[in-house]
Amino acid sequence: MSTSVLQATNEEIQQLLKNTKTIAVVGLSDNPARPSHEVAAYLLRHGYRIIPVNPSATEILGQKSYASLHAIPERVDIVDIFRNVEAIPGLVEEALKLNPRCVWMQLGLSHEQAAGVARDAGILVVMNKCIKIEHSRLL
Repeated sequence: MSTSVLQATNEEIQQLLKNTKTIAVVGLSDNPARPSHEVAAYLLRHGYRIIPVNPSATEILGQKSYASLHAIPERVDIVDIFRNVEAIPGLVEEALKLNPRCVWMQLGLSHEQAAGVARDAGILVVMNKCIKIEHSRLL
């Protein structure tokens, strides 16, 4: 495997965001001051369906929260990760079972090995970018 996984292009991200309906937000906080909460609220306002993944909450932003990706009973388009970098390999393995179109690691997060696993499974990878910033920039 190469030392750097190819990052999604602006065009790929733009098409992904145009064609996405459902986003699982892993590590979504119920605290409005947290970045994950702000980003998910923005995505909701822009017409996306948000599925919170937080074992400590039953509902966030009016949406049913799930304890893990395994517990989500439907397909999601994007798995958006707001967890520490050490959790990413396990989350990517869980995400593969949902067959998302994209695994998105939020601003400040990247994991080359986990990204390689996702890409090898045919899943688009975005690392170290904020989905809110990219949405407002590209759409």
